[in-house]
Amino acid sequence: MKGNLSDLMQQAQKMQAEMQKAQEELANAEVRGEAGAGLVSVIMTGRHDVKRVSIDDAVLTESKEVLEDLLAAAVNDAVRKVENRNKEAMSGLASGLNLPGGFKMPF
Repeated sequence: MKGNLSDLMQQAQKMQAEMQKAQEELANAEVRGEAGAGLVSVIMTGRHDVKRVSIDDAVLTESKEVLEDLLAAAVNDAVRKVENRNKEAMSGLASGLNLPGGFKMPF
């Protein structure tokens, strides 16, 4: 019994280290969100920090409201991509835990 508990603790520590490494990698990963067929794009990190915004010159002739809408859409696209990437990566890690169906991890 004591050996099983020790093995379980080692497995938990290993899983925690793997989870931390995966979270760091996801936080540093970059995704590109786009709007207007790529006329406006946003580069965002896994921490939802916007690193870069690119606006095609063709959009600059549009009204302020159109440009604001395109920028908001590009940011929203990037946020969805970050969330999907994070969800897929974490579900891959959790699959080895044999958790019951519907169990939600705290991340």
